Amino acid sequence: MNISLVDYHCHLDLYPDFERLVSECEHKQIYTLTVTTTPRAWPRNFALTKDLTFVRAALGLHPQLIEQYANELNLWEQYLPQAKFIGEIGLDAGPGFYKSFEKQTAVFDHIIKQCSKYGDKVLTIHSVRSASQILNILEKHALLKNNKAVLHWFSGSLAEARRAINMGCYFSINLPMVSNPKNIDLLNIIPKRLVLTETDGPFTVTNGVAQKPENVLLCLDKISTLWNQSIQETKMTIVNNLVALES
Repeated sequence: MNISLVDYHCHLDLYPDFERLVSECEHKQIYTLTVTTTPRAWPRNFALTKDLTFVRAALGLHPQLIEQYANELNLWEQYLPQAKFIGEIGLDAGPGFYKSFEKQTAVFDHIIKQCSKYGDKVLTIHSVRSASQILNILEKHALLKNNKAVLHWFSGSLAEARRAINMGCYFSINLPMVSNPKNIDLLNIIPKRLVLTETDGPFTVTNGVAQKPENVLLCLDKISTLWNQSIQETKMTIVNNLVALES
């Protein structure tokens, strides 16, 4: 499989041209993990991607939507046997979502328990102000014994990052992360072998326009500068990491 770029966290179904964008990623050989925010979005995402080579759909229940959609947990569980990829899931203790944090935790705990039961899943995890709680739950259910975890847009402390690294978590890095000087220490401690690229589009914007998977090249350019190597070398590292993650 000749992969041109890797976007390991993108909400393709939130773009107005969802189906065209899926086809474009496939045509341009951009390996894209299209995450969903509620289980009701899964059937369409799965149907559009199940026969493709470069685009994969993930089954999600976004922590920021738990207040409204916690009742879809049973639906999420119903679709779980179909899904190799899980996301977007996680916890968000930010000011706008802390009131639902207890409910978020119960849902996330159940999701991780079920993924540990099934095994062979790859999870992309949201962890705003909650990295330690996320890692505690992964350890509680021994998730990483038979699954893989990717921490998306990680914003925890260096100590939390080191703990996640020691557990074997991967990190998907986007342009805002690598463009923020405050993140340099964090990015420098993450081993190259655990790094993937993402856009988190359409929630990231360049020049007033929502990023699309092809814009992950901007992130790749920044990472290559940080790593003091060529873009091509950096791309090969990311692709090799992807292969290792999904093997």
